Amino acid sequence: MSTTIERGVRFAAFCLFTSSCFAAGNNAAEVFGIGSLATADELKTFVSPLPDGRGLPPGSGSVLQGKAIYEAQCVVCHGDKLQGGIGDKLIGGRGSLVNSDAKKAPVKTIESYWPYATTLFDYVKRAMPLYTPGSLSNDEVYAISAYILSEAKIVGPDVTLDASTLPQVQMPNRNGFIADHRPERFVPASKAPHSK
Repeated sequence: MSTTIERGVRFAAFCLFTSSCFAAGNNAAEVFGIGSLATADELKTFVSPLPDGRGLPPGSGSVLQGKAIYEAQCVVCHGDKLQGGIGDKLIGGRGSLVNSDAKKAPVKTIESYWPYATTLFDYVKRAMPLYTPGSLSNDEVYAISAYILSEAKIVGPDVTLDASTLPQVQMPNRNGFIADHRPERFVPASKAPHSK
């Protein structure tokens, strides 16, 4: 057996063992002697919003506030015009995902690709800024989201976003995805356990 196949078999066995341990109701601390369960205080900071806004935290932020925060926290990686640099380009590329010219690569940005504005909040809250992820307050994340969406001409320049207004933002690629045709494999979000 080749080394690659042996590694694959060992990894599959590990995955099977791990999943069976967790399926039995055990946690990593009990099974492997590492880690710990998250405390209620630790879970308070965890945010995972759904497209309809469920899970968004309280707070709000305006485009003007977002511009100042962007210039202080984001411009070094994403550029002064959101054109990218060390970090990804954030806006532009509308209509580039579907084209008949194989030489034109799609430009995947928040503006051209992402179907929901809540995804922007979620990503910025969890992963940005690069060197201090999770350090932005909810108000700051709403403000940065407002600024980026305003620069992409998705919302107006005087908008203030919060948990009720952010999910209402209609992203340009909202209908650019095809629903999964296997409903038995994926429970609709409205029927998911966390929807209650």
